Amino acid sequence: MKKPLVAVVGRPNVGKSTFFNKVAGKRISIIKDEPGVTRDRIYADCVWLDNAFTMIDTGGIDLKNNSEVQKNIMIQSQIAIELADVILFFVDGREGLTNQDREVADYLRKTNKPIILVVNKLDNNEIEKSYEFYELNLGTPFAISSEQSKGLGDLLDEVVNQFKTKCKIDENSNKTKIAIVGKPNAGKSSLTNRLLGEERVVVSSVAGTTRDAIDTPFQYGDKEYVLIDTAGIRRKRGIELDSVEQYSVLRSIEAIKRADIVILVIDSSEELSEQDIRIAGIIHEEKKPSLIVMNKWDLIEKDDKTMNSFNKKLDTDLSFMSYYESLYISAKTGQRVTNIMPKIEEILEHNSHRITTSLLNEIIQDAVRMTQPPVHNGKKLKIYYVTQTGINPPTFTFKVNDSKYLHYSYQRYLENVLRKNINLKGTPIEFKFKNKNEEDNLC
Repeated sequence: MKKPLVAVVGRPNVGKSTFFNKVAGKRISIIKDEPGVTRDRIYADCVWLDNAFTMIDTGGIDLKNNSEVQKNIMIQSQIAIELADVILFFVDGREGLTNQDREVADYLRKTNKPIILVVNKLDNNEIEKSYEFYELNLGTPFAISSEQSKGLGDLLDEVVNQFKTKCKIDENSNKTKIAIVGKPNAGKSSLTNRLLGEERVVVSSVAGTTRDAIDTPFQYGDKEYVLIDTAGIRRKRGIELDSVEQYSVLRSIEAIKRADIVILVIDSSEELSEQDIRIAGIIHEEKKPSLIVMNKWDLIEKDDKTMNSFNKKLDTDLSFMSYYESLYISAKTGQRVTNIMPKIEEILEHNSHRITTSLLNEIIQDAVRMTQPPVHNGKKLKIYYVTQTGINPPTFTFKVNDSKYLHYSYQRYLENVLRKNINLKGTPIEFKFKNKNEEDNLC
């Protein structure tokens, strides 16, 4: 089950990002006392009373500003509003009701979605200052102070109450979740149906047939899985054509974040696009194991060099995730589709692989002997030992003299050596470097 989506919207500089950061539990959005700082949607996974949801922070809505920056902010906000299950409409209690607030309220009312009116910046429980906002006819205003964390609990209680379906944090915890992501019309739904062995998802050649992410439990061998299909979202009136791609990215982000492994479907009959690479980048940044599926292989005129040519192109465009695994398939004809689940299981094994400390240190010591760390201001990095401190993804902690002597290129060198000696294809790995005088908390 997908998590409910909560969009935080309002005119510029009403404290949306401060609230977002408080609830998310970390400083994600940039906070600055000037309009337009948050330009793109920023998202975070949140939990309240065991209810999991995704929250999106948006840029300030200014319906009369026709600048290019504001147009982009508006597109981003429209997408967040369109996808949201609940909308938090923020206003500024210190400044009072403005014409901009009235305009945004009129705009939001047309969505026919649950709207919670939030009167922010009332630091001293000045609830009477929220009364004038009843004029907006959006129900009882919630008086809060994001900065002082006042009133947030009652507000979040109401947010959770508005969810039509609750997503408990332990839902499907015993099942491996596979997200299928990619550009609209890349063949995700066709692949889903092939993997499930039946027509559970509507398939069409028109981009955007599937409206929402679809979760389908299934069994392969003796293991239980959940398949998350995230087909492209069709354009809604008032939203620009190119924002279909932006819908797709947000759906992909949601699925990637809650998945255990990701299948990125790419249409091999088209040139690899920036959007394909962008989604791959999100998978990499989220540190998720993945399988690149080159779909529609049946449409390609081939010779004995075609696949090598495609692989070289992937090597170049996906150089940031050189560990990628790929399969060339046709969801339409079924070509090589049966290879996907065995490959998924293999990658998951790599993602949970443990290496003995003795073997790990032997590999790293040999690497250092072969190529010494570069000198930094007359000094260089010394590696005392390394140990594996986690899985999913495999995580390795190095004890060193001083991590400031570590150069990024040398870290890449160590990763390449480790991957040459240990098969970790399809999964990212993480390196951590701790100084000798830091607490030895490696386990």
